[in-house]
Amino acid sequence: MRNQNQPIAVEGYPFVGLFAFVTLVVALLDWSLVTVLCLAVTLFSVYFFRNPDRTVPQGEGVVVAPADGKVVFADIVREERYCKDEVLKISIFMSLLDVHVNRVPCSGKVIDQFYNKGQFFNASLDKASLENEQAGMLVETASGRKVVVVQIAGLIARRIVTYPVVGDVLECGQRFGLIRFGSRLDVYLPKDTVSELRIGDVCVGGETVIGQLQ
Repeated sequence: MRNQNQPIAVEGYPFVGLFAFVTLVVALLDWSLVTVLCLAVTLFSVYFFRNPDRTVPQGEGVVVAPADGKVVFADIVREERYCKDEVLKISIFMSLLDVHVNRVPCSGKVIDQFYNKGQFFNASLDKASLENEQAGMLVETASGRKVVVVQIAGLIARRIVTYPVVGDVLECGQRFGLIRFGSRLDVYLPKDTVSELRIGDVCVGGETVIGQLQ
């Protein structure tokens, strides 16, 4: 997988470069107001695609938040694609102001992936899990526990990026992808996972512990 340790996610380089170039051109034309506006857009694009380092909690069975944002769902549901059973589902909504680089919730091997085209409803809504465009992967831990993580496009998101492929071995908290411009991450954990997370809690991707696998 590509190196993702840069301070700005590589997916953001074209946007930052384009806006910076336009800013330079209008500045040379001495269009003061337009220059200020273009500079603001350039700085926002740098802010949006920021890619900070995180201190990942250590410990066997630790599950961390796959994204920055607010918990919009945390309850037992039935997952039909892989588990065919009841699981603990945790959904985190990323606003435009949150870091949009996604992180692996737990260490393990990617044993399957899927991608579904769909709608672009507000990602904070429950129906987004079923109807929105999404990409997911099934991760199996060393102890045989299976975890499903799904990237879901939002109202204005139009690009889901996932770096791993089937067979890759991932580490907890590792960067694994990005969704552009407001979106959601769903994590499906074994039903017996211990979690104290509640709707409304704010998570930091790669740092906030959202569960403990048993």
